[in-house]
Amino acid sequence: MARVNRAIELLAQGQPIYYTGTEDRGYEGGVKAAQTWADYINYEMEHAPFDVSKLADFMRGLVAGGPTRSGHRTPAVIVTMPINGSDAQSVNANGWVIKQLLATGVHGLLLCHAENADAVRAFVQHCRYPFNRAAVGEGLEEGRRGGGGQASAAAIWGVSAREYLDLADPWPLNPRGELLLGLKIENKRALANVEESLKVPGIAFAEWGPGDMGMSLGFPDNHDEPYPPEMLAARSRVLAACKLNNIAFLNSVRADNVTRMIDEGVRVGACGRGGQETAEIGRKYTKRTMPW
Repeated sequence: MARVNRAIELLAQGQPIYYTGTEDRGYEGGVKAAQTWADYINYEMEHAPFDVSKLADFMRGLVAGGPTRSGHRTPAVIVTMPINGSDAQSVNANGWVIKQLLATGVHGLLLCHAENADAVRAFVQHCRYPFNRAAVGEGLEEGRRGGGGQASAAAIWGVSAREYLDLADPWPLNPRGELLLGLKIENKRALANVEESLKVPGIAFAEWGPGDMGMSLGFPDNHDEPYPPEMLAARSRVLAACKLNNIAFLNSVRADNVTRMIDEGVRVGACGRGGQETAEIGRKYTKRTMPW
């Protein structure tokens, strides 16, 4: 195991990653999910109940059910947060959510409705300890995360509390960082600012959120293809902004299109039904060597 976060390890190698969700929560859900085929687990808390105790139990269950076939202590877990990135004030007022989620030992967070660069900066800053200085004064202010949750998170990662303090920083901003931070550019306000938002240091991946983007553009039932021209244009703009800023683009993938999506630039694959088959096709296409 070269890293705590398997998803980061793969992205650093130039390999696409694939994720799945989970409906089984709590300790037993974690034990069950520990041997997942996916590179990371998306733990949904945007619309699902915000139960941090159950998430903490899930993380402990992952440890009990591990290690993974790749030799990592657990699969990576990225939480979709119930915070809208409407502005910096909204994110700052909900910094306690970020603090509590990270204390459970999760490996990343996803900010929904990331509408502008100020909100994104606030998000990154709440994920960082103040002594980690990369990009401070160069697009970021000092980190706002405080001490107190590092011991519980370190126990999940299998490192000392002191080592956790150094590793719990966003990648690729910090090459040693083990936190993967992402954005949902999923409404027309976020779309209008996407180029500036993705310039903020500390973001590793972004998606265009077709369900909410469609609603914002006046198409309430177009979560899945075929998309109207306005939605295709929105997707293209987010993809272009990701490429411009060397950020991984997240998009749905299927067995019949995963290789085409990879060629287009997708680096984070959202796998629905048949996800394991889809991921295996993609992994073989990119000649991945890490076990799965």
